[in-house]
Amino acid sequence: MRKIVASLSAVLMLAAITAVAQDKMKDPKSSHDGMAKAGGAKSDAAVIAKATSAAPPDIGRNAAVMSMGADGKMKELRASTNGWMCMLDLVGDSMCLDKEWQAWGGAWMNKKDPPKPKTVGVAYMLKGDKGASNTDPYAKKATADNQWVVSGPHIMLLPTDISQLDAYPTDWTKGGPWVMWKGTPYAHIMVPTTSMAKSASKAPAGKKAADTK
Repeated sequence: MRKIVASLSAVLMLAAITAVAQDKMKDPKSSHDGMAKAGGAKSDAAVIAKATSAAPPDIGRNAAVMSMGADGKMKELRASTNGWMCMLDLVGDSMCLDKEWQAWGGAWMNKKDPPKPKTVGVAYMLKGDKGASNTDPYAKKATADNQWVVSGPHIMLLPTDISQLDAYPTDWTKGGPWVMWKGTPYAHIMVPTTSMAKSASKAPAGKKAADTK
């Protein structure tokens, strides 16, 4: 177990260092701030540029790009030459997924159990997101008890063994990696690449100690 946790921790550290270094090189004008929805892009080229900005440039430039329409259907704007896929969701958040995360995403969209990852899955959201529940995989807005979190730039990891999640808390306010959607088939590790203090929601009052272990 110690070897498994150590191995995953090494991946966490390497991924975080890489993302921080690459994110500093990006043009801040490529941020999603000016586009409220995926459909707000004026051209396929604009969608491609925005979607691929979620990942380090050496990944994004060769990734497939998918755009989600108002009807929820996906359209391929560009094919992949490296196995990665970048996309915009309906609220305009951009993300880039490896093959393990693509399989996970298909299962999530169809409300099915995702397949067990064969290798540690990696997904990039280096432009952050507009918020999600930390407990409910399908929540669309904040409620009094669904722990709504607005994350800054981050990486998401899928472990090869669900027990590896036990090494990390569910509390996102500590500044380090945490587990989102723990106890569901879609649990994964969130790894901030910048300080969460300026971008994340505060932990709910009265949060039980057991939730942070």
